[in-house]
Amino acid sequence: MYKHLFFDLDHTLWDFDRNSAECITELFDTFRLSEAGISSADEFSRHFIAINHQLWADYDKNLIEHSYIRKYRFPLVFKALGIDESAIQADLNAEYLKLLPYKSHLLESAREILDYLKGRYTMHIITNGFADIQATKMNSSDIAHYFTHVVTSENANAKKPNPLVFQYAMEISGTTAAESIMIGDNYEADILGAKSVGLDTIFYNPKGVVVDNKPTYDISHWNELRSIL
Repeated sequence: MYKHLFFDLDHTLWDFDRNSAECITELFDTFRLSEAGISSADEFSRHFIAINHQLWADYDKNLIEHSYIRKYRFPLVFKALGIDESAIQADLNAEYLKLLPYKSHLLESAREILDYLKGRYTMHIITNGFADIQATKMNSSDIAHYFTHVVTSENANAKKPNPLVFQYAMEISGTTAAESIMIGDNYEADILGAKSVGLDTIFYNPKGVVVDNKPTYDISHWNELRSIL
């Protein structure tokens, strides 16, 4: 039935939280942030991941631009921790962006399922992430070779859940909605966006989020994909 699979990247295949936490721990140690009053790397990481997640959600809803995320996420973390940002001399966002793309952790069984799917389907990525950073992430985690096209908000001139990004992805891939399916963890961006152009969807949903507008399939672990594809 399906010939083309479209995957989200962050939080779907690439383990953003684990990779990000490693970066935050390195920044905490390198820049001796305990001396600025942050009690632990874990505390720093928890606040960062929560704030970064909210900022990306706001970006998906067109409430903010990419530049806002880069400029304000660390100041917002320091504010939440009650830390005077002026005490931090380093440009932590720049350092974070240097480290993050070179982390290689994938979510559990992601590589195994990509091996299983390779050769059976033509696979692509649709991501709202920065193009240069996403490319480095894929190379660092050694998954770039699985995918034919990587569609970003930059080359599509639109971002999920905008229908235009999915239409663009199908156009450059030479496929149709009837022959394709979207796989992702973000219900609004990946699932509702794909459904708006008639794509079937697989909601990667390890937390068991209950939704009203049901995806075509709902899975909590990658191994469940074997019974679908």
